[in-house]
Amino acid sequence: MPINSLSSRIYAIGILVFAGALLLIVSLVTATERTNSAFKWVNHTQDVIRTVDEMLGDIREAESGQRGFLLTRSNAYLDTFNDRIESAQRRSAQLSHLVEDNPDQHDRAVRLQSGVAAKVDALRKPLALADKGDFNGGIAFVGSGRGRSLMEEVARRADEMKSAEQSLLKIRTEDAQNRAAWNRDLLMIGGPAIVLLFVLSMVMLVASARKPLAAVLASMTAFGKGDLSARAATSTGMREFDDLAAAYNQMADQLTAAIAHQQRSDDELQTANGELRAQGYALQTRGEAIEKLGGMAHRMQAARTDSELAEVLRCFLPQVMPRTPGALYIHNNSRTLLTRLAEWGDIDGLPDGFAPQDCWALRRGQGHALVTPGMDVVCAHVSHPEEPYLCEPVLAGGEVIGLLYLKGFIGAEESFRLTVLMENIAPALVNHQLQRGLREQSIRDPLTNLFNRRYMEETLEVEIARATRSGAPLSVVMCDVDHFKRFNDTFGHEAGDVLLRAVSALIQTHFRNGDVACRYGGEEFAIIAPGAEMDHLARRAERLGTAIRDLAVHHAGQPLGQVTMSFGIASMTAGRHPGQRNPHPHRRRRVVSGQASWPRPRRPRRSADAPPRRRVEARDKSWMRAELPLLW
Repeated sequence: MPINSLSSRIYAIGILVFAGALLLIVSLVTATERTNSAFKWVNHTQDVIRTVDEMLGDIREAESGQRGFLLTRSNAYLDTFNDRIESAQRRSAQLSHLVEDNPDQHDRAVRLQSGVAAKVDALRKPLALADKGDFNGGIAFVGSGRGRSLMEEVARRADEMKSAEQSLLKIRTEDAQNRAAWNRDLLMIGGPAIVLLFVLSMVMLVASARKPLAAVLASMTAFGKGDLSARAATSTGMREFDDLAAAYNQMADQLTAAIAHQQRSDDELQTANGELRAQGYALQTRGEAIEKLGGMAHRMQAARTDSELAEVLRCFLPQVMPRTPGALYIHNNSRTLLTRLAEWGDIDGLPDGFAPQDCWALRRGQGHALVTPGMDVVCAHVSHPEEPYLCEPVLAGGEVIGLLYLKGFIGAEESFRLTVLMENIAPALVNHQLQRGLREQSIRDPLTNLFNRRYMEETLEVEIARATRSGAPLSVVMCDVDHFKRFNDTFGHEAGDVLLRAVSALIQTHFRNGDVACRYGGEEFAIIAPGAEMDHLARRAERLGTAIRDLAVHHAGQPLGQVTMSFGIASMTAGRHPGQRNPHPHRRRRVVSGQASWPRPRRPRRSADAPPRRRVEARDKSWMRAELPLLW
């Protein structure tokens, strides 16, 4: 790498600073290790001195325990003696191990260990005499002074070791302190030296780069002020600044050529300006269309019925796609048919509904367009196969909820509006379907899927008013499961729910599609049959009662037994008004457990344990009494 390179100088400074820092670190680590070693030896010397003192203390305590035992004959003193003797012998051996690295001290430790052994033997002899019962002999041996002389010898040898170790401790402490001072001096001198070296190197680097940088900046400033001939010198003494000057000169040449070319580009810019204005107008038009689609989406969200939704679509879609007539189809509840919800524009011959398999777009799950007749297959629901058209599925959450049919050729602008239209219309349709589903749930009983009592009362009011105006007959069947409490008490409430669902399914199959089957409450049901005569409705009730009696219901693998129902029929015929007495008393019929009788049958004798029979005139059927003559 050449010496006049800025990067080479930076690398040289970095290497120099790194080498100095590395040298300082190595020196500090070495000095620290030596200091730690010195302090380790200081601790070792202190351990030797402490061990000697502790050993002497153990011997003295053992001697006190010996004398206490001889005088008091208490075993507590004997235990103290044994513990201290064992501790003194252990520390004597430990002391010999600690000074193995020092031959002189090791010899002293060996002599001290032998003295300790002699002292221990002397201490054990009086105890041996006492063990034989001769306590006076033991006391006399202690008084002979033999033990004291041995103790003085042990203390002398211990003092010799301690004096030698204290001399070593002084030397080693001074060495450790000197090494710690050396570490401190090395850090205080080496650290600032490296920082100073780095600062000086950076100052020299900046000074060497300032001159060529100023030359290049002067040329750039002159060019920026309008001197298009200003160029930078390409020989600055540093390779990087030479490359920068060469790149600047090349850029200046290109800018000069671009300025010259700018004059020739004015006409092209004028043309582009016109195109931009045209695009701006197109964007404005699209913005208006998007705004209309937003308004349409808000109104679709607020629509409550299919007719309101269709009215919104017929109002806004001709404004959004004025040159493209079409229609919107949505699925029916069973998803077996697509029914036309709304249409707009000049369009005719559209079917009111068709099966999903009649449309290729629904089969493929994507748009199907016929641009040129005869070049692609035609959907079966299209009435004019010779005209171009587009079928676009309305998707929401990956599910097809409808179909958009557009007549004619779809250009780029119509395609854009169609995309935005699909983004707005799909969520609105989903919301409408959800609202319709919620309304359906509010009028249905969740257990039996029959209409609930609230819906029954509203429907009955409407049907009574309609029958009063038109003179058409209106009949109502009330029925309940006999002894239903017995099923709940015997088999449990879950079995009762299974029974009610089975009965409800049979009720739905035995009446017309126009009849309104409701769950009145508990095990009670009501069927509103507009236009039905009592005789015809009674036969249906008889067949239903027979079917329920033959019904076999199981729960958890267990049969629930035979089920029977009681029925009552009320009818309002032509020429009568609500609240009038029945002018035809013979038009009364009772159906009990699936069997009918004319006239009203005699009530059978009931057993004492049978549950009480409810009367039709109970409070929960007061609405029937108020509106229709009750024929039960």
